[in-house]
Amino acid sequence: MTPAPAPDTSTTTVGGYLGRRLEQLGVGHVFGLPGDFNLALLDEVLAATGLRWVGSSNELNAGYAADGYARLRRGPAAVVTTFGVGELSAVNALAGSYAEDVPVVHVVGLPPTTAMSRGALLHHSLADGDFGHFVRIAAEVTASAVVVRAQGATTAIDQALLTAVGTSKPVYLGVPADVAVHPVPAAPLSRPLRVLRSDAGAAEEFRTALAQFLGDAPEVTVLAGPRLHRRNLEDLVRAIAAQNGVRVATQSASKAMLDESHPANLGVYAGEFTRSARTRRAVDGARPLVLAGVLMSDFLTGSFSHAFDPEASVDLQLDHARIAGTAFYGLYLEESLRILEEVLDARSPRPGPLPRQEVPALAPHVPAEPDGPLTHADLWPLLQRWLNPGTLLVAEAGTSFYGALELTTPDGCDLLGQPVWSSIGYTLPATLGAMLARPGRETVLVIGDGSAQLTIQELGRILAEGLTPTILLVNNSGYTVERAIRSPEAVYQDVVAWDWTKLPAALGSPGTPTYRAATPADLVEVLGKVRADPDHAAFVELLLPRDDAPDSLVQLARSVR
Repeated sequence: MTPAPAPDTSTTTVGGYLGRRLEQLGVGHVFGLPGDFNLALLDEVLAATGLRWVGSSNELNAGYAADGYARLRRGPAAVVTTFGVGELSAVNALAGSYAEDVPVVHVVGLPPTTAMSRGALLHHSLADGDFGHFVRIAAEVTASAVVVRAQGATTAIDQALLTAVGTSKPVYLGVPADVAVHPVPAAPLSRPLRVLRSDAGAAEEFRTALAQFLGDAPEVTVLAGPRLHRRNLEDLVRAIAAQNGVRVATQSASKAMLDESHPANLGVYAGEFTRSARTRRAVDGARPLVLAGVLMSDFLTGSFSHAFDPEASVDLQLDHARIAGTAFYGLYLEESLRILEEVLDARSPRPGPLPRQEVPALAPHVPAEPDGPLTHADLWPLLQRWLNPGTLLVAEAGTSFYGALELTTPDGCDLLGQPVWSSIGYTLPATLGAMLARPGRETVLVIGDGSAQLTIQELGRILAEGLTPTILLVNNSGYTVERAIRSPEAVYQDVVAWDWTKLPAALGSPGTPTYRAATPADLVEVLGKVRADPDHAAFVELLLPRDDAPDSLVQLARSVR
């Protein structure tokens, strides 16, 4: 008889255990800043793993970078800060991750357990002896906020990570300095965390109900939302789009999830802000309509101007599904979308193919005044012709994001933005995280001057990492989207004028090519130079009129106003 294997009696530390669990979930980088209360934790995490530390210039940027990293790798990311002053700086980023379903693990180095238990008046605290203030704040913007204790540390870590992955929401793990180095059994690490397992009974009930609901409908319309990105379900969306009788529209936060040249692609749907009347009619009048990973927020529904009834539709969400109001709980989006594809494939008789959606060929854009002022009417068509297939286009909230929505992107492109939380400055650090998650992918960032002034410091880290994005800085002298909403001449709409093209050198990379374009002819010339030098990052300042804006943003501002 073969003897039973000896039990694993090896140990690691709490910090080492956390780091190895993150590695098992596919995390390769850790973002953050050091502080005296997290130094022991960082030492343990990094010593026990191959995780790579990516230091940011501030905790807000680190949180944004982790968010971009999680979105592109379609899995959790980690950001480490210190107690109090560090973690509070990251709260805005974590709130954005919560609003937009991004699983960021916020690890906070706390003071030693003994100091907290006696209410010591420590630095970085509120000097009132209460060390629970910031955990309670974190609980409002995370799916789980726990302080790890020596007793039960591995269980607390595992539960938090499972929550992050299962809900696609951020979680908070506070680790006291003494707990970070506390020894714990390493044996649980031999059993990978099992995540996203749907209830088998709910799945079969849903399958039966879905087949009955769809019936023999010759046409099924799917509205695809951003939560599909969080679960890495783009391939399954393409399989569904390939079925006879299926059309797919997307929300603005998931534009280009399905190639815009695809014959089943209806385009972007946003209620009354939908650019194509055909797209709006197709979604609002769909019978049946499937909502897949959709978020019914104001900016994604055209200020709630959608004309379809979610309660009369099939609604597939992260951890449940509904059919005409009947709920199926314990059913994850991966499973419900797979069942949708199988039910569509099993239809008998199979519907015939729908008429092909012809996508008009892109005609070359000829500016009316090549040497006149550069405007959005010329910027976006010229950028569209310049973009390569497979590019990641990152677009800041405001003029940049809504200009990007007017593009017909080449095949394989993705659009990264933050239309729900819409925190200005998000995209520059998020570009850092996104490019580390998907190294080698061509990346173009378009960001306004007001937004960039919040987070521009992270440009230094982007360039120091050897990353090569093309950064298009839209200099329109302030907050154009706010001017469009109200009081365009108000002093609070202005920003300080910076010498933008000197910033790469000031932030540590004097060899970075910089350009300035004030006319359509300038832009064509500059984009040609950038394309001819793909091995280097490029920083391009675009000078646009103060009050000029894409048509879709003007419409949005009118709605908000």
